[in-house]
Amino acid sequence: MNLDRLIVEFDKSLRTVFASSVSARPIPGDELPEAHLDPAERQHAAALMRVNHVGEVCAQALYQGQAIASSSVETRVELAKAAQEETEHLAWTEARIAALGGRKSFLNPVWYGGSLVLGMLAGHLGDAWSLGFLAETERQVGIHLDDHLGRLPAADEKSRQVLLQMQSDEAAHAAAAVQLGASELPVAARVVMQAASRVMTRTAYFI
Repeated sequence: MNLDRLIVEFDKSLRTVFASSVSARPIPGDELPEAHLDPAERQHAAALMRVNHVGEVCAQALYQGQAIASSSVETRVELAKAAQEETEHLAWTEARIAALGGRKSFLNPVWYGGSLVLGMLAGHLGDAWSLGFLAETERQVGIHLDDHLGRLPAADEKSRQVLLQMQSDEAAHAAAAVQLGASELPVAARVVMQAASRVMTRTAYFI
């Protein structure tokens, strides 16, 4: 990797972890009134959105790592497209965390660093496996979002609209990866990914 690209990639990392993200699309549900939640409901909703924000931090790092290691221009373009939408997801979840009076995870630099390394490892396995990793990641995120939709306070329609649009975007990313020739990951790899995801979501809910 040349120096110019190294600087660009480092800048991406700093922006993802420390800067506020900007969305080109309107925040889903932004026109809806803020729900009247009691303190426990507000804290719970903010913690769920913090978990979702961490998921998007990890997605940015995964896609960045895969793009660095990929030899295919087509794959890098698809990864860049997915990463752009994940940046919007970052902005949406960050806005909801702030509106609910919550905070982002203290461990975001750790989540980012680990995911970046994992993405680069996946990328070095070849584009078919890298795309397979992307597709499986998005499927698992979709399942995770569905779980959170069921756990949000019933009145928090603004957060619900954000998660619904994110779920739609993630499904589109998975479908695009399959279209580009993603290989199906072995069962063992999918189980390990699920276990790692559970550790992340349970930790990020509190920290």
